[in-house]
Amino acid sequence: MSDLQHFVNIQCPYCGEWIGIVVDASVDGQSYVEDCQVCCKPIQLNVQLDEDGNPEVRARSQDEG
Repeated sequence: MSDLQHFVNIQCPYCGEWIGIVVDASVDGQSYVEDCQVCCKPIQLNVQLDEDGNPEVRARSQDEG
């Protein structure tokens, strides 16, 4: 895995299971949808880079405001 790709564990907001995703850290301020690997529901992911360039991922359900 390159220095710009990070493996991040997130908790599914639907089923509560922890899943691993790969985050591209070459772009700050990303927002995209990825399906849960366990329950297959769509998770809204928001990625921001911290001051060291490491991704901080917020996972939420599609119906969260």
